[in-house]
Amino acid sequence: MPQTWATSSLDLHVNLDGTRVRASLEGALREAVRAGRLAPGARLPSSRALAADLGIARNTVADAYGQLAAEGWLEARQGSGTRVAPRAPAAPAPHRAELPSPRPRHDLRAGWPDLASFPRPAWLRAARGALAAAAPDAFGYGDPRGLPVLRAALSDYLARARGVEAEPDRIVIVTGFTQGLSLVARVLRARGARTMAVEAYGHRLHREVVAAAGLELRDLAVDDDGAATPEEAQAALLTPAHQFPLGMALAPHRRRRLVEWGGVVIEDDYDGEFRYDRQPVGAMQGLAPDHVVYAGTASKTLAPGLRLGWLVLPGDLVDEVAEAKRLTDGQAGAVDQLALGELLASGAYDRHVRRMRLVYRRRRDRLLAELARHGLAATGIAAGLHAVVPVEDPEAVVARAAERGVAVEPLAAYGPPGPAIVVGYGAPPDHAFTAALARLGAALVDSRR
Repeated sequence: MPQTWATSSLDLHVNLDGTRVRASLEGALREAVRAGRLAPGARLPSSRALAADLGIARNTVADAYGQLAAEGWLEARQGSGTRVAPRAPAAPAPHRAELPSPRPRHDLRAGWPDLASFPRPAWLRAARGALAAAAPDAFGYGDPRGLPVLRAALSDYLARARGVEAEPDRIVIVTGFTQGLSLVARVLRARGARTMAVEAYGHRLHREVVAAAGLELRDLAVDDDGAATPEEAQAALLTPAHQFPLGMALAPHRRRRLVEWGGVVIEDDYDGEFRYDRQPVGAMQGLAPDHVVYAGTASKTLAPGLRLGWLVLPGDLVDEVAEAKRLTDGQAGAVDQLALGELLASGAYDRHVRRMRLVYRRRRDRLLAELARHGLAATGIAAGLHAVVPVEDPEAVVARAAERGVAVEPLAAYGPPGPAIVVGYGAPPDHAFTAALARLGAALVDSRR
C-alpha cells in the first residue's frame, strides 16, 4: 500500500509492495527532483533515517541512493551525505509542429487504399508459415538489401507482373518509397549530380525529399503524352505507368527518348497493378535496366502502414544504395519481410490484387455515374485509385465538401493551379462509399450557387 514520508522539502509516495519497494523509491525521488520539490544541492536524509521513517530496510534506501547517484540525479559527498546533483537550466520549450489532423469522416483524397480491405487472414497464414520455416539467422542483423527470401519472391513477381528485370541481388528492401527516393537521391548527390527533373504535377513530399538530399529541382512539363524528356538534369523522377495525379501513361515515343537520354531515371510505380481498360502498362525499367531505378511498394496494394517497399537498381548503384540503407536504419523489419515473401510465393498476393482491382473498378464506375448526374466527366480514369474532375471553382467545391465531412483536394495541391479537383475512390470502405459520393454530389451542387 502507498505510504507518504514528508519533510519540509520532500514528499514521497512509495509503494511498499515486496520487491518493488526500491524501484518505487527511486521513481519517487526522480519525480521529486524533476518537479523541483528537491532543489539542486538539497541534502537528503541519511539512509538510516529515511529507512526508519518509511519502515523499510536501510540497504534498500542505500541501494536506491547509489543507483540515482550512478544515473546523475544525486551525488554522494564524503562527510556531507547525499545531495541532489546540480542540473542544467531548463531550456525554453521548443516550438512543436502541429500533429496531423484526424482523418475526415469521408476521405476522398488521392493516394489512399481501402485500409479495411487489408487481407488479414491471408497475412496471418503467411506470417505463421514463414515464421515456422525461417532459419534463426533470419532474425539477426542481416544484409541491408533485405532478406533473400523476399528479394527472390519479388524478383519472380516483378518480372511476371510488371515486366521488370529484377535479379534478387539488385533489389534493396526499403521502408516505403520516401526512403527509397531519399537513398537514391543522396547517392546520386554524392556521385556529383546537381539537379533532378521532376514532373510539374506530383507529390509535394517527394520534391522536399529530393531537395533535402541537396539536389536542385527542374520541372518537367506534362501533357497528354506524359512528362517531357529531361534536358538540363542528371536524373529524373517520373510516374510513367500512371502519371500522378493527372493519370496518363507515358507515351511510347517519350519512353524511347528517355531510354536514349541516358540519365538516371527513378520510376515510381506507385499503383501500376491497378489498370481497368486493359492489361497494366509494363514498367519502363525493362527497356533500360542499366539506368532506370524501379521503385515499388506495398502501400497501395496492401497498406501504407506496413512500410515495405523495394528498389530494383542498376548494377553500379546497388552497393552504394545498400550502404546508404545500412547507415540509415540498418535493415527493414524481418518479420514483415518474411510474411510478404510468403504472401508473394503462395500466390495470395496476386489473388488479393485481382480482387482489389475489381473492387476499385466498381468504385470508379460509381464515381463516374455520380459525376454524370451533375453533368461532369473525369480524366485519368484508366487506372489507379483517383480521378481528376474539371470544375469551375475548385476551392469552392473543396470548401463545400469539407462542410459535409468529405475531404477532396484541388489540383493545385499537386502543382500549378487549374480548374479541377482530384478525387480518390480507394479509401472509403464499401459501407461508407455511397454516403461519401452523395455528400460530394451535394457539394458540387452547392458550389455552383
